[in-house]
Amino acid sequence: MVAAASVVVAVGTATGVVSALDDGRDSDRARPEVTSSPLLDQLPVVPSPSATVTKSASAEPSSSKRASSSPTKTEKKQSSGVSTALYRHPDSQVLDWVDSHHNDPRASVIESRIADQPAAVWFADYTPATVASRVRAVTSGAAAKGRVPVVVAYAIPGRDCGGASEGGAPDLSAYDSWIDKFAAGLGSGEVVVVLEPDSIAQADCLSDGERADRFASLARAGRVMKAANPKTRVYYDAGHSGWNSAGKQAALLKRAGAASAASSDGIFSNVSNFHTTTAEIAYDRQVLAALGGPASLGAVIDTSRNGNGAPADGEWCDPSGRKIGRAPTLNTGEARIDAYLWVKLPGESDGCKGSPGTFTPSYAYELAR
Repeated sequence: MVAAASVVVAVGTATGVVSALDDGRDSDRARPEVTSSPLLDQLPVVPSPSATVTKSASAEPSSSKRASSSPTKTEKKQSSGVSTALYRHPDSQVLDWVDSHHNDPRASVIESRIADQPAAVWFADYTPATVASRVRAVTSGAAAKGRVPVVVAYAIPGRDCGGASEGGAPDLSAYDSWIDKFAAGLGSGEVVVVLEPDSIAQADCLSDGERADRFASLARAGRVMKAANPKTRVYYDAGHSGWNSAGKQAALLKRAGAASAASSDGIFSNVSNFHTTTAEIAYDRQVLAALGGPASLGAVIDTSRNGNGAPADGEWCDPSGRKIGRAPTLNTGEARIDAYLWVKLPGESDGCKGSPGTFTPSYAYELAR
């Protein structure tokens, strides 16, 4: 069961995310923001699309994918489902698809239920020379609109234990330097950092010494980010409710600095996964109770694809019958649950209903309906 859970997270993490890769383009072109209730309204079912669909440009494998965009995108109309606080980065594959497929019968549903939602921006390529400026482009863009960005740091050495999402910095010394540059781009406004998905829950492949060194670097990363910008909220990897026990995960988290207010604001769970919000709330509270630390520590949950929960057969790759979950918001109404976030963008494939990491409109429409 543990092995299966690790595959679910590892593969899902790096396939299908809003990214901010170093492709030489301006990563902060303006796109109008929309505001309203964080609840998703019921939308009508639109006609089934034809079997022939123009797909978005294929992305590079795993974490090296790039989000393409045009400098003359159409402006987005207001939608009833968007958080009033979180930032929607103007570059993503789903926005590109909507801009170029207005006549597709699925477009209105995909636009209003997925494209108009704020989602995390991932920094998954090891490019130390540019990471500070690219993070700064996101945080400054959010600050200009009075919004809170969610950024994902994903460059830990030995990422995914050498599996499908392998990559990252060449060693921990290089990673520490990359984190220093990442932190330099965090600005002075509020920002949420999802720090290294899988890095703690999926650490069994490391030796005791390697695990201790990784956890020391993660603790340092949180301290560096919060020192660079005291308004940064850093969350650490708690896996999900179908993986490690709460007690085991809390023990690992504590070793990585997640119980210290100097480095941590709490934990995140369910990244790229499907477990219900109810299950994650219960699990995260158990982890926090076992973790100890300040009472201010909370949890954020990835709700991007968990509307129907995890499939009974344990399928991890674009499983059928799933749907989008609760809309992203910083106001959950739940004790110790700080936010529901869309860390993985719905519709970007795990590799079964489309190429890994690419936006697949048929899958997006299935989730959105």
